[in-house]
Amino acid sequence: MSVCAFEHPILSGLLGDGELAALFDSEADIAAMLRFELALAQAQAECGVISNQDAENIASAIAKFRLDLSALRAALGIDGVVVPELVRQLRATVGQPSDAKVHFGATSQDVIDSSLMLRLKAAANVLVRRLAAVADSLSALVQRDGHRSLMGYTRMQAAIPIGAADRIMTWQAPLERDLSRLSVLLEANFAIQFGGAAGTLEKLGDKGSAVRAALATRLDLVDLPQWHNQRDLLAEFAGVLSLITGTLGKFGQDIALMAEVGGEIVLAGGGGSSAMPHKQNPVAAELLVTLARFNAAQISAIHHSLVHEQERSGSAWVLEWLVLPPMVSATGVALLTADRLLGQIQMIGRGSGGLIDDSGI
Repeated sequence: MSVCAFEHPILSGLLGDGELAALFDSEADIAAMLRFELALAQAQAECGVISNQDAENIASAIAKFRLDLSALRAALGIDGVVVPELVRQLRATVGQPSDAKVHFGATSQDVIDSSLMLRLKAAANVLVRRLAAVADSLSALVQRDGHRSLMGYTRMQAAIPIGAADRIMTWQAPLERDLSRLSVLLEANFAIQFGGAAGTLEKLGDKGSAVRAALATRLDLVDLPQWHNQRDLLAEFAGVLSLITGTLGKFGQDIALMAEVGGEIVLAGGGGSSAMPHKQNPVAAELLVTLARFNAAQISAIHHSLVHEQERSGSAWVLEWLVLPPMVSATGVALLTADRLLGQIQMIGRGSGGLIDDSGI
């Protein structure tokens, strides 16, 4: 096993999502932090906080900046965050007299949280695209097989016949609601973090709000007052992630049960067994159940990370770093897996209409 199964060289064959993983690696994080520092200098020049020449010097330095990663890692062990060393290196590249204007009025959490928001917003757009594709595939499945018949089950016992469309819609409808939820979050939840040392932007005087608004515009993030110690926006996003994987988990569980009963579904491309060559294991369906349970377990940790002491927390903040990126990865993998599983469904249901032959159940 590995500390991170989503990026393990072998396990990633089952759990990997290169598109989303690239948003959470160190290069993407540092690139987003540098975007923040560039946009901050430009916004402050726009608002008359620093000179245009200072902003140009900072932009030129960022364009040619080469990070000393080993120094950054060593300093992180002391500072607990990467920003002090990153800013030190960037100021050295900028040189006098503009070096003092690098990171002016900001704090480490402004940079780290804004970097996170930039990358979460990009991830959310990927998830919206994938979610829409899965919902469309379910619509196509209804069109193809919805007229066929299934046995309905309540409390794991055969109940009465239903249409295949009835069951498919229980997978599709929540995903369409989740698509709406994600679309709303994209408009409101991915916000700039800019509050300075304790959230008051004390170094910017009466220009703080104007700089923050200009910074948000440049980074295409929502303009909100500081939310250093208010993590509900992130918890809400995590909640939607768990809703998505939970619905996909139900889809996977239903498919696995239908395959177990036999006669209700025809699947292509099942997984093989080393001991029983005749078996076709419903690997994709099982993985959806696993990912649903994984995200459900992480929600507890995200809710623990809501408890930020006073103006800033170190412990709750780091807990968020540990939990949120894997939740995004799990959701991305679940959507890819669901799309693959839908492609493996050759038929759902029995007959072309009418009741199921109960003697075959």
